Amino acid sequence: MSVSAERLQKVMARAGLGSRRGLEAEIQAGNVKINGQTAKLGDQVSVGDQVNYQDTIYKVLSSQPIHRTLVYHKPEGEITTRDDPERRKTVFDRLPPLKDSRWIAIGRLDINTAGLLLLTTDGELANQMMHPSSQIDREYLCRIRGHVTDEQVEQLRQGVMLDDGPAKFTDLAVGETTQGHTWVTVTLMEGRHREVRRLWEAVGAQVARLKRVRFGPVFLPARVRSGRYEELTAKDHLILREDAGLVSQAAELVLVNERSGGRAARPSRPHHTKKRNRRRH
Repeated sequence: MSVSAERLQKVMARAGLGSRRGLEAEIQAGNVKINGQTAKLGDQVSVGDQVNYQDTIYKVLSSQPIHRTLVYHKPEGEITTRDDPERRKTVFDRLPPLKDSRWIAIGRLDINTAGLLLLTTDGELANQMMHPSSQIDREYLCRIRGHVTDEQVEQLRQGVMLDDGPAKFTDLAVGETTQGHTWVTVTLMEGRHREVRRLWEAVGAQVARLKRVRFGPVFLPARVRSGRYEELTAKDHLILREDAGLVSQAAELVLVNERSGGRAARPSRPHHTKKRNRRRH
């Protein structure tokens, strides 16, 4: 099945050139051209069109989508941004190189948070999973200093007011207390900046350690040690797309860098998730 035409920002986002919202702003600012003409918001592209963006010319082609997605066990002390002025370690330093594509992090973990980080070449999947409307839950293991009270648990389940709006855990299970710390597993339906830590701080508790153990249908396997990664199979990638509300396409429009002759974001060969009913609380 071929694709006749798609919105410009969707094809650019799939190529990993930015988020749809960010690319829409670039189009509105007049920074994108189609076939030599300044693009307008709402423009579509078809096979054979040329897209000029950031001094690079891309050709639009139709291709069978073959994406790669990684499960990475992020250690504490690494940042999720690609470049850092302070030259701190970044998760991208450990990933396998890509010839004509780039890894896109699906959400972020702050420097002091460890655990599951998903990275993909599928820009459409990354943008969809990060969008609040997708309602994809994230599960964290928290080590809280001291004892967690019933009152704190009830507050966090009912919701508290943070500086960027109300927030709550959609699920919370208190585990054992050892050496003056309480282990708690929590679930969120969104991923605001430092939201787990800020929720605990709002009820007077302090997080000593934080680890993400699940993102949607993907769990962090025990076999994937800190600083290591594992690649998903094509079937698991499809489960991710379905869980995010995306359909599988027999073909899609892609961008090829005309100068190098390589694809701007080449989705390539993708190993484990279980399809499940998404939890709602």
